[in-house]
Amino acid sequence: MAVAPKLYGIPSCDTIKKARKWLESNGIVYDFHDYKKAGVDEALLRGWVEELGWENLLNKGGTTFRKLPDMDKENIDADKAIALMLANPSMIKRPVLDYEGQKIIGFKSAIYESLFS
Repeated sequence: MAVAPKLYGIPSCDTIKKARKWLESNGIVYDFHDYKKAGVDEALLRGWVEELGWENLLNKGGTTFRKLPDMDKENIDADKAIALMLANPSMIKRPVLDYEGQKIIGFKSAIYESLFS
């Protein structure tokens, strides 16, 4: 039996809601990891950063990042990005979908369609 896809994010996020609705309407059983309740595992986040790049994971457009002091927004490297995302999981772009070793950041129905077809 295949391992169920795992969706990481925050339930109140509109993009998460769209991804969950798409998965459910396509009959795909998935596990949901809620950053607000369960936090984010540092080793997992470091693996994502290594595989996907911190630039792709750190949500610089979100309110949480924009509210940071300027010094926290400067000179970001992988370690600083990881520290920011661990302290504020809402800074991780959403959702992150992990399915059969593939990680997809964000939600686009066409990408999900090709992944699950």
